[in-house]
Order: sequence, then C-alpha cells, then structure tokens
Amino acid sequence: MPQNQFQRMMFALLTVIITVHAYVFYSLYVINGGTFMALTGETGVIKAINAMGGVSMFGRALPIWAIVLIEFCCAYLLENILGSPLSFKLACKVFNPKETHPVLFETAIICATVGIMCPAMSFLAAFMYYPYYSGFNLFTLLANWMRLVCYNFPFAFFTQLFFIQPLVRTLFKLLFVRSKERKEHTVPASAA
Repeated sequence: MPQNQFQRMMFALLTVIITVHAYVFYSLYVINGGTFMALTGETGVIKAINAMGGVSMFGRALPIWAIVLIEFCCAYLLENILGSPLSFKLACKVFNPKETHPVLFETAIICATVGIMCPAMSFLAAFMYYPYYSGFNLFTLLANWMRLVCYNFPFAFFTQLFFIQPLVRTLFKLLFVRSKERKEHTVPASAA
C-alpha cells in the first residue's frame, strides 16, 4: 500500500472523498431525511432541505456543497494528523506487520481508524451542527456527541470494512501500480 508520504496523502484523499460523500448522504437522507420532510411538508429530502434554506451548521443555513466542503477539510486534516498515524501504531501493537497476513493487518488498521475517526468526527459534527439558536450547554453537546457516535459507528464500521476501503485500495493500486510500471518500462536516455 502507501510507501511514502505523498502516497499516504493520496490514499487519505481518496478515502476522505468517498467517505465524506457517504456520510453526508447517510446523515441527511437516512438519519434526518424523515424529520426534514415532516418539518417542511415536502415529499423529498432535497426539496425539504431547499425549503429550509439549507442545512443548519454553526447556527446558520448552508447549502449541501458547503457542508461537504467543510466536512471534507476537517476529515482530511484529522485523517492525516490523527487517524492514519494512530491507527497504524494501534494495529502494530496487536499484530506484527511482517508476520501477519496483509489482509488481517489491513483489517486491523481499518478497525483502528474507525475507532479513532468516528468519535473524533462525531464530536466535530456535534459541535458544528449544535442547535445554537437555543444557547450553548456542555451537556447537550456531549449528549449530541454520544447520539452521533451511536448512529455513525455501525455505519462507519461496515462501510469502511466492506465497501469504502476495498474500493480505495483497488483505486490506489490502479493509480500507483500503473505509474510504477511506466517508470519501470521507460528506457533511460543513456541506455538507448
């Protein structure tokens, strides 16, 4: 998999691009879609969001593209600073990467990443989507955080393990194996 810092950053980029779109869809449609439609009387989630003027973040209504962009930036930074380095270290504490089958070791990394990123991103979401119109209360923030972790963890675990990471690893191999093969097949000018 990733062999250097550039490849790790690209791997994280592919992961976050897919993951953020999946989670925004999950949050807006699956978790909150029925509530949005009930509040506005609309027949579709997009119509309901448009009728509300957007999605409430930081106490103001923002369009979906802004939500995706903000969450993408937060997730990408958090993945590179906290998620990837810590998940690898946690997996190495349980398994020796040289002696463990690669599939088992990659599964351990995925599980550790979900265990780190889900509570961290859920905390950020609890803060960003907090109902600021009624004032701020630390207990409300913590309750919202715990609720989001309960909603997001099963979704995060199963999508990362069975869908997102296999897709990202396949795309990554296609991108970086082809570039590696091109370098190997290119004849240096001095050899020609």
